[in-house]
Amino acid sequence: MELSWLNWLYTAIAWVITHIHNFYSLVLSPDNGLNWALTIITLTVLMRVLIFPLFLKQMRSSKKMQELAPKVQDLRKRYKNDKQRMNQEVMRVYQEAGANPLGGCLPVIAQFPIFISMFTVLNAMAHGQPRFGMTQELVDSARAAHIFGAPLPATFFTSAADIEKYGADPVVAKIVLVIFVAISSLTTFLTVRQSVTRSMAQMPDNPMAQQQKILMYISPLFAVFSLNFPLGLILYWVTTNVWTLGQQHWFYSRNPMPQFDAKGNLIPVEVKPGFFARFRKTPPAPEQPAEPEPKIVRQQPTRQPRSKRTGSKKS
Repeated sequence: MELSWLNWLYTAIAWVITHIHNFYSLVLSPDNGLNWALTIITLTVLMRVLIFPLFLKQMRSSKKMQELAPKVQDLRKRYKNDKQRMNQEVMRVYQEAGANPLGGCLPVIAQFPIFISMFTVLNAMAHGQPRFGMTQELVDSARAAHIFGAPLPATFFTSAADIEKYGADPVVAKIVLVIFVAISSLTTFLTVRQSVTRSMAQMPDNPMAQQQKILMYISPLFAVFSLNFPLGLILYWVTTNVWTLGQQHWFYSRNPMPQFDAKGNLIPVEVKPGFFARFRKTPPAPEQPAEPEPKIVRQQPTRQPRSKRTGSKKS
């Protein structure tokens, strides 16, 4: 699955892998499986951080579309007999609000070249090919690394004789690979389920709801194809899924589902503070100058003048 126009990305991925591995080699053996596991996990996290702005753009666009759901539903009812006019009006509403229905495809499109590059580089290492600027020493180190007894470049369909050449037990290696594929399948299902469940809760009458539900249950089957992937690539995919789960949970907790009143107006929802907000010091409120207390004026009884001689009151 090597694409010539991605050679620059293959070289970049190999360069990053080399430097991350050299960094961990300061405290771990270069051939250690933990060293290579940390290298792949760190590389995955760095790649996901790079496309994090695309994730935010996707989620914000999705949130706007959810807030526009009542208007879109009204348009669908109004122009149900005129599909062309309905689509035009719906797109006009989305454009005026700055929502992009295709915004959810951005992270997937951005990950595809990275996944292809990871597959190509790790596949070259698995076959002992020092390509894309990698040294033979680095490739031999990866081929010698074991993760829980399974060689890093091995796949489920690698022959027992080849696994033994890596210095590993074929039975143990295949069990470890099956476990990693099962984890990959489970995390893929949880990732899709988290997104689909929220989408269906916000738009119960979405015409694509049934297709989304089918996709939710079919998605784990795609992980079965990873039986033909090297262990290092499966570890990359599991790390990606775990990152996505945490990332979506973080965004959903800070952006609760929009609520609407009977007229379809958006009800403002109070956003709960995040985890780190508990430890953030809030500046003290500025002291308001104390208002002077009102003076109490007591009404004194007026004295009437008296006669100097008799002391009686003057009339």
